Amino acid sequence: MKSSSPLKWFATREGLYYVALAVLLVVLLPLALDPFRLNMVGKYLTYAFVAIGLVMCWGKAGILSLGQGVFFGLGGYCMAMFLKLEASTPEATAIQSTPGIPDFMDWNQLTELPWFWEPFHSFSFTLLAVIGVPVLLAFVIGFAMFTRRVGGVYFAIITQAIAAILTILIIGQQGYTGGVNGITDLQTLNGWDIRTDEARTILYFVCVGMLFLCLFVARLVQNRKLGRILVAMNAQENRVRFSGYDVAAFKIFVFCLAAAFAGVGGAMFTLIVGFMSPSFIGIVASIEMVIFCALGGRLSILGAVYGALLVNAAKSGFSESFPELWPFAMGALFIGVVLAFPNGLAGLYQTYVMPLEDKIFKRNKGAQLEAKPAKKAAEPKPTAEKTPDYDPMIDSYSPEKS
Repeated sequence: MKSSSPLKWFATREGLYYVALAVLLVVLLPLALDPFRLNMVGKYLTYAFVAIGLVMCWGKAGILSLGQGVFFGLGGYCMAMFLKLEASTPEATAIQSTPGIPDFMDWNQLTELPWFWEPFHSFSFTLLAVIGVPVLLAFVIGFAMFTRRVGGVYFAIITQAIAAILTILIIGQQGYTGGVNGITDLQTLNGWDIRTDEARTILYFVCVGMLFLCLFVARLVQNRKLGRILVAMNAQENRVRFSGYDVAAFKIFVFCLAAAFAGVGGAMFTLIVGFMSPSFIGIVASIEMVIFCALGGRLSILGAVYGALLVNAAKSGFSESFPELWPFAMGALFIGVVLAFPNGLAGLYQTYVMPLEDKIFKRNKGAQLEAKPAKKAAEPKPTAEKTPDYDPMIDSYSPEKS
């Protein structure tokens, strides 16, 4: 598949889908929503980072992880640690028995800052840790599991158990992590107050920019040979292994990539919402993230963004009226997606909307051809028939077409 210039790509149907999403997030929503609602949309978009990673990990490579909240939370905690240290200056904590440390440490009778908190005085280190810590944990888990050919439901259960263990660990170590309350009262980022409406609007646009960066990274991976190998590995893992490819290495890579996306989403969540707690790491949160991906379409990176937006918007609206019924609605939604439309919203769009688009585009193209003066038709040269191996909406490859 030959690469075209960026400008020509934006004129294709796939490019128009990205342009439509950009117009929605950058123009329409900021104009239509007040700062409070726009901040909520920014929070929803942070979950889209996890959903994009799940598309690459689950949809492309067939690796279902039920513990992506772990990486989301680690990225969020790394950013929260930096922000909490900035808010815990000796002047701001003068009333504590031990000034200069976070308040929850003082409440738990700690007299000095733990050693693993010290590097988070540096913003540069924090930015590296937001991606590095989740990727390092994902590498350890992936290496331990995939080199032993542990996969399928067993891998899903193990990742779910890791999410439960980390949640218990964070809650139990209250003096070091803030416990069940998490890390709260985050105020400034390098002296910039992140609690104002103006700051939240700016952070929203930063989140959108980072989201599109992750989208294009995911698209770059799936459009290369690596993406084809991932899909082939999902369909026929043994055949790929017998062809000489190191299947474990590819699985570790895509699992770490999904962890990196989740870590960035967690950091943006902390900045936009202003706190981080273990409730975003546990089993329930991780399963909800899988639902975002499933509803949008586990084969579509763009569908994952829409799935995260729609499910969270429905959760906010439904919880305001019937808060106790939302978990049942979420379960029914997941069952309905699995049974009724397993390819999610992207699959429905491909089945019912794209044929209409094809008719419109062909009609417009035919009208343009009729308007042009007729030219003498040259004899067609015999060429090999090409079959497109890329679907712009579903983002799925077929190994048989490779």
